[in-house]
Amino acid sequence: MTALTLSTSSPAALRADAIVVGVAKGAKGPVAAAGAEAVVKAFDGKLAAVLETLGATGGEGEVTKLPAPSGFKSPVVLAVGLGEAPAEGDRFDGEVLRRAAGTAARALAGARKGGFALPVGDADDAAAVAEGALLGAYTFTAYRSAPAGGRKKDDKSTPLAEVTLLGGKPRDKAFKAAAERATALAAEVNRARDLVNMPPNDLHPKSFAASVQEAAKEHGLKVEVLDEKALAKGGYGGILGVGKGSENPPRLVRVSYTHAKAKKTLALVGKGITYDSGGISLKPAGHNETMKCDMSGAAAVFAAVVAAARLGVAVNVTGWLALAENMPSGTATRPGDVLRMYSGKTVEVLNTDAEGRLVLADALARASEEKPDAIVDVATLTGAMVLALGNRTFGIMSNDDAFRASLHEISQEAGEQSWPMPLPAELRKGMDSPVADIANMGERMGGGLVAGLFLKEFLGEGITWAHLDIAGPAFHEGAPYGYTPKGGTGSAVRTLVRLAERTAAGDLG
Repeated sequence: MTALTLSTSSPAALRADAIVVGVAKGAKGPVAAAGAEAVVKAFDGKLAAVLETLGATGGEGEVTKLPAPSGFKSPVVLAVGLGEAPAEGDRFDGEVLRRAAGTAARALAGARKGGFALPVGDADDAAAVAEGALLGAYTFTAYRSAPAGGRKKDDKSTPLAEVTLLGGKPRDKAFKAAAERATALAAEVNRARDLVNMPPNDLHPKSFAASVQEAAKEHGLKVEVLDEKALAKGGYGGILGVGKGSENPPRLVRVSYTHAKAKKTLALVGKGITYDSGGISLKPAGHNETMKCDMSGAAAVFAAVVAAARLGVAVNVTGWLALAENMPSGTATRPGDVLRMYSGKTVEVLNTDAEGRLVLADALARASEEKPDAIVDVATLTGAMVLALGNRTFGIMSNDDAFRASLHEISQEAGEQSWPMPLPAELRKGMDSPVADIANMGERMGGGLVAGLFLKEFLGEGITWAHLDIAGPAFHEGAPYGYTPKGGTGSAVRTLVRLAERTAAGDLG
């Protein structure tokens, strides 16, 4: 994990591989942002002109490197674009600072230390820069051969080792708290990313459960793991039905954090399909290669529970990880089979590739028994949601309009793109089955909404619930941008943690 330090040092006096400054798009060309004053002075007031000569415009995500001026102890100045300059008296949005810091951290991969002199007016700005830099510095190297002789300078496969936040006021309580939160939050987002990026031959239900048990010991969490025998005894027909085609049997993991002063309890439920072949309804060629990411919801829930514990949030948080591997074999569930779920309802399986809703249904019913104040499930559930919202935005469905609106607001505040989606009652009829209580498929159009309606059927009476379909943003196949890497992104972790914080503060009623 990249280290984070706060410093009141001048950019000129800091020994680092590079000093990072911000540059924005002004009316007449690039302009240096707040935090870069010492660098501007060292360039005799001509930093913006030099950057413009080098082709910089200040556009968001733009990176320009130039030799540091005489007298600096760092050899390089790295200017990162912030986009449009804010109006006089206004400040840069926190997400703009996060993305700029992440872009700079990625550009400094292989370096040992970067000094970040981005606009930091208060602790909120410091939190945004720190969070973005720590998330942007992420790389997944677990399966790469270690370089001979250890870490080497400028090895782009290794992350930036240390982020020094200039203007960070290390003795200020608000700044220290912001740095501590950013460090813990980034570590847990990166934990989720690591899990998503792990190959499915190493991450299966049993090993996933073991990783939860290991983290629980470190952070004082309680864990209960139901293996295939306990699942059969308990009547978890959905989880067992999905997992029975694999030689790696399923698991249901309950991981909980409690706080002595908590007045509310949140239940978080995550889809944990460690590999999804589609089962008997096999996915077509070209759709299997990234299906190790189908456990992203469970990874997000696990990471959020650990983050709540690390941050000491005054709310009880219970995570339910519904873990299975969906494979085709002679023992696999067939289209046409009927499963008896944990709730007692029966489901006709029309498509074994609509498996996530089956494992979630069991976990939702079990979580409901504990009567939490709210349940939020997180899942890479439907391709239909990707068609609707694209690759960077997750959908939010809920049985409570106010709760859905709050989650949308919270996700935007956390820096994650989301959009409220409806649960049209007329789509429920499409899941009527001639042989069972409900089918796991309905109308093709609005498939993401149909999946949400299916899940709603398995909630306990009177429980506030929301469903986050993160199928788009959970796994990024394109080039990295901002603080978003290629591969697992840790989508929804920050939203869930912010939900816990807001709940502890009494903001959600």
